[in-house]
Amino acid sequence: MSLQSDAAAIQDELAALRRELHQTPEIGLHLPRTQQTVLSALDGLPLEIGTGKALSSVTAVLRGGVAGGPVVVLRGDMDALPVVERTGEEFTSKNPGAMHACGHDLHTAGLVGAARLLSARRAELPGDVVFMFQPGEEGFDGAGHMIAEGVLDAAGRPANAAYGLHVVSNEYERGVFSARPGPLMAGSAGLFVKVVGAGGHGSRPHGARDPIPAACEMVTALQTMVTREFDVFDPVVVTVGVLQAGTKRNIIPDDALFEATVRTFSARAREKVRAASVRVCRGIAAAHGLDVEVRFEDEYPVTVNNADETDFLAGTVRDLYGDDRYLDMADPITGSEDFSRVLDRVPGAFVFLGACASDDPETAASNHSPLARFDDSVLADGAALLAELAMRRLSRTS
Repeated sequence: MSLQSDAAAIQDELAALRRELHQTPEIGLHLPRTQQTVLSALDGLPLEIGTGKALSSVTAVLRGGVAGGPVVVLRGDMDALPVVERTGEEFTSKNPGAMHACGHDLHTAGLVGAARLLSARRAELPGDVVFMFQPGEEGFDGAGHMIAEGVLDAAGRPANAAYGLHVVSNEYERGVFSARPGPLMAGSAGLFVKVVGAGGHGSRPHGARDPIPAACEMVTALQTMVTREFDVFDPVVVTVGVLQAGTKRNIIPDDALFEATVRTFSARAREKVRAASVRVCRGIAAAHGLDVEVRFEDEYPVTVNNADETDFLAGTVRDLYGDDRYLDMADPITGSEDFSRVLDRVPGAFVFLGACASDDPETAASNHSPLARFDDSVLADGAALLAELAMRRLSRTS
């Protein structure tokens, strides 16, 4: 039996697992119920299982038929988002204020499927597979925590390759895989600014030091900075998502603050935007006679697909599903991923899978929307691809 046919045979079980996970979403690094659900789903398989210390992770090692062979890591993230679900699905979230709005429930169920498929072929594997069930992808650096706890050496030797998959609720046709070599997703950072003035009566601004006009000027100046200081072929995005000041219209507050997300596709651009944004904010504050506190915090590096591994992945998709099921991404996207930390250390590739629940991906709600819906009929294909990548990669010379 082929991996595809075996995967098709467990499709309904994977869908049931995904829907169970969808109804009980958990946020952050600590996902005790999700962890227990995964452990139960893996029970009975010939896996060496460990759980995290600083987070509710699960690391499962499948020993192949050849001792000391190559090692492949397969990753699925498990955490949800602080979103109030409005999909109307019959299996909608039962946890108020939490939703699997990014499809991580599919990632988890799909990785369980890959573990089942490969466990049934254990004797055929010329090496080991590490299944990385990761919490905290959504802004908590779960991958970094798992790496610190040794996931990439869980087999007793360094991993030779790593693969991850991410479903998409819009843009792609259902069942279409898409990736590209090189930069795939942006690196992310946070810019935190507090403009410090001196409060007073709104009718007498000359008797105070108003931080609000300076903060507004900084926000607009940052946008001009991006368009005038950065190469359009090495793009930068600066978006202010938080702007806070004051309590009442006739009171000048002591301070104003704002926060921005920064996206870049190279280390050079990240370091340049770090220096430039600090310079702009300090310069404007000085011009207004105000003080300013500026903090620039790195989050995730650029997600970079290894060129050879991406070619290997694309060829595997085409072999399994045909040319029309693989799409070369023309451009990277400005979302970010902590799987970038894995790919910084291990050659590998990250691939997107269309899981749109409607027939019109162009108008469907996007990932992170309270209306995002994912078609779990793609689970078998995703699980089969991960398993096939591991089997083929282990058979290659490391």
